[in-house]
Amino acid sequence: MKIDKIINNNIVSALDADGKEVIVMGRGLGFGMKAGREIPQAKIEKIFRLDSQNSMDRFKELLSNLPLEHIQVSSEIISYAKTVLNRSLNQNIYITLTDHINFAVERFRQKIRFSNPLLNEIRAFYKEEYLIGEYAVALIERRVGVRLPVDEAGFIALHVVTAEYNTAMRETIDITNLIQKVVKIVTEYFGMSLDETSLNYQRFVTHLRFLAQRIVAGELLDSGSPEFNRLISEMYPEEYECSLKLREYIKDTYSHDVTEEETAYLAVHIRRIRT
Repeated sequence: MKIDKIINNNIVSALDADGKEVIVMGRGLGFGMKAGREIPQAKIEKIFRLDSQNSMDRFKELLSNLPLEHIQVSSEIISYAKTVLNRSLNQNIYITLTDHINFAVERFRQKIRFSNPLLNEIRAFYKEEYLIGEYAVALIERRVGVRLPVDEAGFIALHVVTAEYNTAMRETIDITNLIQKVVKIVTEYFGMSLDETSLNYQRFVTHLRFLAQRIVAGELLDSGSPEFNRLISEMYPEEYECSLKLREYIKDTYSHDVTEEETAYLAVHIRRIRT
């Protein structure tokens, strides 16, 4: 693999065997090197491949000004997240998370603190991603020497969720707020608290995550079987009535028509968490 361009002493761009641009990272990799020279295999720590040239250009611009430690720790966190979640992540997380971590460390050193107003919701709705955020905070402390506050575990978790579900950060926040409001409506309707550790609660939240994604994206679930919808309304009348209130809230707030089938599935999940 030959160097195409020196980005800084530790990062270069190169062309892989298919002629596609990649970013190669390694301590001292670019020092004293020139375009066209072969990259020493022993110095390569990480090879980044992004989906588009625009993303590649943004990433190169970002990396040119960041400390190597911040880039390395972000890469480790992303690799850990992929392993834990056992799924691919949108490649733009290399840009967004690396930039966020660098900014968070700089803010901390300047004694600037930002609270995370969604921290409790993130803990409840994105348990795996929040644990990744906690891992990230601990790793940053070991690698960079900065102990970020717990709020940052929540912010990092949101970046993982955004990459996991291929949404924009604003959409992820909207989805989180929608889930929080739906859960609140259900608990107030039945005057009960929910066991956030229960399997049925986790299934309910997972269902709400996908429903919220469809709402934010403006997608509708098929209407399904009228017989199934009628059966659910007769078997679980109280839960179905609650799901109708949820449908009304979503219609009024997001101008999204929740179908009969979505309403019935909500009733089924509400029944599960009640029992």
